[in-house]
Amino acid sequence: MRRMSLIAVTGFVAAGLTLSACGSDSMSTTPGAGGTPAGTSAAGGGVDQALAAKVPAKIKSAGKIVVGTDPTYAPNEMLGTDGKTVEGFDISVFNAVAAKLGLKTEYVPAGFGTIILGVTSGKYDVGVSSFTINPERKKQVNMVSYYSAGTQWVVAKGNPEKVSIDDACGKSIGAQKDTVQAEDLAARSKKCTDAGKPGITQVIQTGQDQVTADVASGKTVAMLADSPVGLYAVKQTGTLEALGEIYDSAPYGYVVPKDQTDFANLLVEALKAAKADGSYEAALKQYSVEAGAVDTFAVNP
Repeated sequence: MRRMSLIAVTGFVAAGLTLSACGSDSMSTTPGAGGTPAGTSAAGGGVDQALAAKVPAKIKSAGKIVVGTDPTYAPNEMLGTDGKTVEGFDISVFNAVAAKLGLKTEYVPAGFGTIILGVTSGKYDVGVSSFTINPERKKQVNMVSYYSAGTQWVVAKGNPEKVSIDDACGKSIGAQKDTVQAEDLAARSKKCTDAGKPGITQVIQTGQDQVTADVASGKTVAMLADSPVGLYAVKQTGTLEALGEIYDSAPYGYVVPKDQTDFANLLVEALKAAKADGSYEAALKQYSVEAGAVDTFAVNP
């Protein structure tokens, strides 16, 4: 599926636009922001020596995992108040995983739609960016499940435009590019036109921060986003509200090269270790998203 970084919530639209600019700058000038020292995590123990011994030689010699991420998707992946450090619950969880392997993490901000290619080309060791596991992605890469999220619609408080999830024909609605929500919106629009109704005006933005700014400013009447992202926007702004129930819940997955199944399985074992010592839940609780915690982890579930 897919992700807004708030520095302050005083004039939400202005904040969103500022963060969008920060994200753009960071993508070109501050790769590696948001790393963590080896053997550290949100809670629990440090390095699991048995797992650390299984780290691929290339990564072990580097002493770090290079991670591609799109920091426009708060509270999952976002830029901190300095405008360059990558943080969020996805980051905290993966830091706990890397800690079990005795590795540092180096986060490289990137456009969401470029991350899988970056992993398959060797630019990144792993992609950590709220990727919903689906058949199309599993054809390209290995995916390691670690969290569950669904789609949440968000509208202005009071739903003044009377948006209906089941009949949004003719409405202007936003989603982030290259996400399952964008696909969902396109399918709903086609259903409208097939029935002889006006299609949905689909406002597709590169970053989730701009998608949220659009609905906050009234440019769009609703947006679709991953459930933790949509609910975070509602909480932070005070001017938006959730519409309807979360649907199509599915696991998020870390993106790992297709030829590195052993490394993908090692990440599963590290997740289990982080779950066992409490650092997995502690990372989620930092951002109040523990409702999406899972008890089992797997490669290509």
